[in-house]
Amino acid sequence: MNNQLRRSSTVVASDASFDDVVLPHLDAAHRLARWLMRNQHDAEDVVQEASLRALRYFRTFTGGDGRAWFLRIVRNTCAGWRGRRFDAVTDPFDEEQHYSNQAASDPETLLLQTDDATLVARAMRNLPSRFHQLLVLRELEGLSYRELADVMGIPMGTVMSSLSRARLALRGALDNELKPSRTSARTHVREQEADAVLV
Repeated sequence: MNNQLRRSSTVVASDASFDDVVLPHLDAAHRLARWLMRNQHDAEDVVQEASLRALRYFRTFTGGDGRAWFLRIVRNTCAGWRGRRFDAVTDPFDEEQHYSNQAASDPETLLLQTDDATLVARAMRNLPSRFHQLLVLRELEGLSYRELADVMGIPMGTVMSSLSRARLALRGALDNELKPSRTSARTHVREQEADAVLV
């Protein structure tokens, strides 16, 4: 029963309208574009351009998974958009990220959560583009292996092996991000021990 509900929400007849196929997936498109472009303004432009492309070529949509079809257009648009950009990738100040009306119950917990998110974001930036895209689509957008194969345009077996390598690469990138802080913590402890001996 649950499987039938999922299938009815993703499988769309070829006589469906653009609004039925694309509009329900705009939020997922924005999240994907934000992760791939690493810049909110560029992500908005990419989603707008991808939506126009989807509208222009909607007649080629033959049914099936509308989400995978649209996210593939977004992914391809991001790739083309990055190729046209000449300026360096920067992370602009995000007021929503740095300011919240909600009071944190525990400042230490809030700080640790922010540090974890920053650590993961830095590690993700160091991954190859294909690994970065796979992880975003699978772990953040929740696409199935079949949907990933459709979006990425690769066989499902390749999706599974690439996703495994992407997760391994992310672990390595996280370890590399943590190494300097581990070293500095050990150095700090040694300095404290040396100061204690001198006293």
